[in-house]
Amino acid sequence: MAEAKRYQIEVAVATQYISEQSDPAINRHVFAYTVTIRNTGTVAAQLISRHWIITDAEGELQEVRGLGVVGNQPLLAPGESFEYTSGCQLATPVGTMKGSYQMTADDGIQFEAPIDEFVLSMPRVLH
Repeated sequence: MAEAKRYQIEVAVATQYISEQSDPAINRHVFAYTVTIRNTGTVAAQLISRHWIITDAEGELQEVRGLGVVGNQPLLAPGESFEYTSGCQLATPVGTMKGSYQMTADDGIQFEAPIDEFVLSMPRVLH
């Protein structure tokens, strides 16, 4: 169990509906999400790639894979964090995202940092 604590990444997400880029009349709903990635382990680790699963309210799935985040592959020493903002577009006013970051620790160990599911919602749609 002590081994798992060496490779520990916490992910926190805040979301925002971008009304000026959205047009509900044509099923265009744009969201921004700000992600904070913090290394709470004891070994420095670099974010190599990302995998997102984006689902709209009708169950339509988009999968996104790619290197880094917003053009960066941040190396996080223990206690360090990296924050970025990105976005996505959905055909429905509500959806969810979840996924993982693929990390490589300084000692060569590769591991995944899970991103718990979070909700994207147009204001006043969910109570």
